[in-house]
Amino acid sequence: MIKTPIFLVGAERSGTTLLRLMLDHHPEIAFNSEFDYAIKFFDFNTLQEYYGFLDQDRIFRSSNFIIDRKCNPDELVNIWLKQKQGNKKYIGATVHHQFNRLIKIWPDAKFIHIVRDPRDVALSVVQIGWAGNTWKGCERWITAEQTWNTLKINLKKEQYLEITYEDLILKTQEILSYVCGFIGVEYNSKMLSYPEYTTYKLPDNSMAYKWINMLKIFDINLINIKVGKELILANNYLWSENSININWFYKLYLEIENKILCFKFRINRFGFKLLLKYYIARKLALKKWAEQLNLQIHDIEVQYLV
Repeated sequence: MIKTPIFLVGAERSGTTLLRLMLDHHPEIAFNSEFDYAIKFFDFNTLQEYYGFLDQDRIFRSSNFIIDRKCNPDELVNIWLKQKQGNKKYIGATVHHQFNRLIKIWPDAKFIHIVRDPRDVALSVVQIGWAGNTWKGCERWITAEQTWNTLKINLKKEQYLEITYEDLILKTQEILSYVCGFIGVEYNSKMLSYPEYTTYKLPDNSMAYKWINMLKIFDINLINIKVGKELILANNYLWSENSININWFYKLYLEIENKILCFKFRINRFGFKLLLKYYIARKLALKKWAEQLNLQIHDIEVQYLV
């Protein structure tokens, strides 16, 4: 059993991949990519159902981890971390969803929480097609921050560290030294060697606060309403005072608009025929065919997750 793994938590599109790459290139730290599947077994009644989920999960499939069916879930997820750790001293992993569950398995785990301005998260989520408008685009951020606030009150002060994406971009070496100190290692320049092995570039100032130049005032106001002043200010981000009021009817319109725009995006990305076949397979409960089509969709999707 790994007693004190390090978990990097926060909303998707908040810089978790960038920081994870930096940490993984430290000579003493192994850092696994998205590890949400490790705590998904809480959602299933049997291990067989969980194994079925893993067989279809795009991220688990790309990990090349082995499922030892003789192990219970706690043993299984620890084996995966051990496989990733190799000969390195410290092991960590990224988790975006329901990360408050992690302390059920690892009560002494350490947590690095990264937060990014919700307006930039919403912008990024819309750009990659996970939402059709900024109203829906900031929901992942809200959920992640609410989850963090729930988890944080159950942690000892020495168990967690909080940083911002903007500081990581604008003060990279200083923040990495801070993070390394929390883990228990010295900063190493190899942490910034990841562009040699990945498609990710070194940080530059243009990566922070994109929303200022790219979001319309109306979209900024939608995010203000959805997120709320208290949650924005709690994370030390500026509040835009020119907020608006919208009624229930317009909120309904935004929900419908989101579905339509997401559907159009999916057609453009995956093709109408593939989506239609997947819809038919699911409606007719043709499990094997649906699984094959789902894997095709996942293989296309992963090409765009940068």
